[in-house]
Amino acid sequence: MPLVYVARSAALTKWASDVGQGKHIYKLGIAEDEAAVKAAVAAGWGGESDWKLIQTKPVEELDEDAALARLGRREKAIDPTYYPRLKGAAGVYRITLTNVQNSLLVAKAMTADEPLTDVKVKPKDIADYMIRNAIA
Repeated sequence: MPLVYVARSAALTKWASDVGQGKHIYKLGIAEDEAAVKAAVAAGWGGESDWKLIQTKPVEELDEDAALARLGRREKAIDPTYYPRLKGAAGVYRITLTNVQNSLLVAKAMTADEPLTDVKVKPKDIADYMIRNAIA
């Protein structure tokens, strides 16, 4: 069963911040199984080898192009042809923290158990947001 995964690189995030892309840079992709995900993350993208897998989720019949197009409706993909460092690394996104916070606040509002308070966004929350928007 295919897996959707989200990974992050601290070194690529620093580079992206230096070139004006912000500090919330994540990679979304789809692989056939857990071993393929681990191999892809270990190989890395953008010339960096410090990628860390944040989250995976099994999906039914979803190809990578469709997932990237769905997430692209909400978030801005970094064009790998414009930035030579990302050559061939499709699926690298600049995540807007406000969108993630709004998503979490709406989810909190739908449950009557928790009061509405400020939300502190963690990388796992960003990965959940990316996966949810890529498969929906």
